[in-house]
Amino acid sequence: MAISQIKNLQRRLANLEEEAAAELTRACGHELWQSLGFDAFDGLEDPDRRARANYYYGQLQTVRELKDALV
Repeated sequence: MAISQIKNLQRRLANLEEEAAAELTRACGHELWQSLGFDAFDGLEDPDRRARANYYYGQLQTVRELKDALV
């Protein structure tokens, strides 16, 4: 993979990571999920918010794994 392709992929992964973090904060209503992880939104009463948080947490974990693999 060319250096420019790697840099482009890293930028796109950073954008996805920012989006996932913002959506998690929105779904939880606070930023405590960053220190508590999965437990912060596992207890959300609204099933739609909990489902959205689970989706974006999975996306965030995938992005972080991909970023780690590129280093």
